Amino acid sequence: MIGAILTQNTAWSNVVKALDNIKKADGLSLDFLRDIESGSLAELIRPAGYFNQKTRYLKDFIRFLTEQCGGDLDKLFLLDIDVLRNALLSVRGIGPETADDIILYAAEKPIFVIDAYTKRIMSRHLICNPDIGYEELQQIIECEVPKDVEIFKDYHGLLVTLAKKNCFKKNPDCGSCPLNIYERSIT
Repeated sequence: MIGAILTQNTAWSNVVKALDNIKKADGLSLDFLRDIESGSLAELIRPAGYFNQKTRYLKDFIRFLTEQCGGDLDKLFLLDIDVLRNALLSVRGIGPETADDIILYAAEKPIFVIDAYTKRIMSRHLICNPDIGYEELQQIIECEVPKDVEIFKDYHGLLVTLAKKNCFKKNPDCGSCPLNIYERSIT
């Protein structure tokens, strides 16, 4: 969940550095993150960028967990997907992608995470328009893919890998794209 917040607008490799800093400070606990001074937390997560802003987001998230669930993640994760998503979206700094990341990877509930990679690949393969909204693209994918946590994780991971190997933002390598074998059509 910490990683989902830290990965906003930064590369995962930088998030790993920030998470390693927190781990070295023995900080992967609710108590540590609640009690650490904001300035100290900001220094630990500096590699993830936007560290002052993300410190506020992390502190708000920890406050939410403490106040709404007594710090009990099991209590949080017992919520129905829609209720859980709305609760997460009520926390400053948690938008749809971050909320869905937490739901899929931490709560282990089936919701498809839409990110810039997914949108880029789907629009380039004419599955959607480039300006499609988050929820609309999510609905298209969830209607076509079996609603299963592990399948959603695998598909999301495969899309991230494809984007990093072929479907670059600029100068994509379309010639070696493994999706070229599929006929393109707008839905």
